[in-house]
Amino acid sequence: MRILVTGAAGRLGGKLLTSLAERGHEVSGADIVGDNVTRIDIGDFDATRALIADVKPDVVIHPAAWTDVDGCAKDPEKAIAINGFGTQHVALAAANIGAAVMYVSSNEVFDGNSSRPYREYDVTNPINPYGYSKWVGERALVNINPRHYIVRTSWLFAHGGKNFIQAVLNNAAAGKQLRIVTDEVANPTYNEDLAEAIGQLVETERFGIYHMVNEGGCSRWEFARYFLDRLGQADVPIEKIVLADWPRASAPPHYATMSNLAGKHIGITLRPWQEAVDAFLTQEGLLK
Repeated sequence: MRILVTGAAGRLGGKLLTSLAERGHEVSGADIVGDNVTRIDIGDFDATRALIADVKPDVVIHPAAWTDVDGCAKDPEKAIAINGFGTQHVALAAANIGAAVMYVSSNEVFDGNSSRPYREYDVTNPINPYGYSKWVGERALVNINPRHYIVRTSWLFAHGGKNFIQAVLNNAAAGKQLRIVTDEVANPTYNEDLAEAIGQLVETERFGIYHMVNEGGCSRWEFARYFLDRLGQADVPIEKIVLADWPRASAPPHYATMSNLAGKHIGITLRPWQEAVDAFLTQEGLLK
């Protein structure tokens, strides 16, 4: 299969380039920055259409996005331009040549008011500009290209980049007081596991909406407490706070845990988040 990956200079996009190639696909990457990728700004419709027409992929995997959640809150029109209309550009360009599109979306399309993990076809209701911009991208793709996958994920952690685990460990090593919220709950998701699941999904041609997250939900506090304890740092204190104690530009949903119901239906599952964290720590050389 010929596959074009947008956002290929990012952690997920870069991992997809290698993992999809290992699965035997012909893979190329595009991004606005980075080495060994085709330079493209998905905000430029003509350029996006020209690139996709030239590559002629069977499927475009589209993780490219503006993921600065607080930045999106400060400039919501820019967020829609990149995450919403940028996805529209990809969807239109792919539809013009009969290619499928897999769009990587977010748990923040939900409002966080559910009493159970969100399923794929639950009603969306984003409460912040980032979530809204990702929802706009979802709707654009659904309305334009019937050959679509929407893959929602959350709390991604990857090797070589900035993420929650590394931030907490760095602050703990520096002796800083850790203050972490107990009322923001979602699924920590390992970049390697998500890339593997995407590779499996794209080979099925079972279009639709999927939640691709490591199994199980937890609060930010529980997440941090788990990996600190696993690394023998149970004596490192973490002050429990709530979202209201941590003012920020964007308000995340309180409870946005997702259930991978559709993936399980076709045989694609991700391991529990605790096992994924252990694998990450082991790969980083932190857990023996």
